[in-house]
Amino acid sequence: MTMLKLPTATAPSASPNSRTRTRRGRANRRPRGLIAVTGLFFALLYLPIAVVALFSFNSQKSLTVFDGFSLRWYRAFVHDDVLIASLGTSLRISLVAMAGSVLLGVALALGLVRSRTRLGSLAGLIMLVPLITPEIVTGVASMLLFKGLGIPLSTGTVMLAEITFSISYVTVILRSRVAALNPEVEEAAMDLGATRWQAIRLVTLPALLPAVLAAAVLIFALVFDDFVLAYFTTGVDPQPLSVRIYSAIRFGVQPTINAVGTLMLAGSIALIALALFIPRLFGRRGGLDILSGE
Repeated sequence: MTMLKLPTATAPSASPNSRTRTRRGRANRRPRGLIAVTGLFFALLYLPIAVVALFSFNSQKSLTVFDGFSLRWYRAFVHDDVLIASLGTSLRISLVAMAGSVLLGVALALGLVRSRTRLGSLAGLIMLVPLITPEIVTGVASMLLFKGLGIPLSTGTVMLAEITFSISYVTVILRSRVAALNPEVEEAAMDLGATRWQAIRLVTLPALLPAVLAAAVLIFALVFDDFVLAYFTTGVDPQPLSVRIYSAIRFGVQPTINAVGTLMLAGSIALIALALFIPRLFGRRGGLDILSGE
């Protein structure tokens, strides 16, 4: 008697779609080691800043033991005439440097984009040199220049040095924006009777306004926090706030310095956030695109 062999059921093979999803899942899986290294990096970067901000609210003078929250050192900063005078000096320097660098940077960006000669290309390369030059080299060179010309170091020399250093940043931000503008719009304005200057003032500059405002806010934040260039070009008194803080910590870190540093950090973050948000107010793309002028 013969036995009939029944066919055995085989497991269905995986479909091509499921195999594709599996490969994609493995490809998109985040390596745990990379996440750990990234977390360690940010911890080392921001933990000291967080400690400074925390101890600025310490109720005691200790810089190692936190004894409770208090605004004692912020009140001490407000009543410190020397630090307040340095704060006013830094604000004046930042405003003047912002205005001067934006004015010259807009003109330079327009000239570099509209120039069709080799001299314009060479000027574009030279414009990038301050961005890659160490700031300490720029600071020493500025100090030697002022002393060689017989100009005494003062708040005015800091303003001149900061304007010179900041022009490149403004030009980089605005150059791509100028290149993206349609030159036919200016030509149409001149066909309607406008002069070259009127076309730039009434057509080009309004189109550049979001980028100009964002560049101005960024320059203000950069100059206000700058130490190296201000240190080499400032006089005896009044000193910018960053230089005054450096002079104070040489004799020991006081809790008031923690409060000043926290306020400067908060102000810088607010200004940079404002610079990144300004294009959205005009219906343009915001975010980090503004740093490249796109």
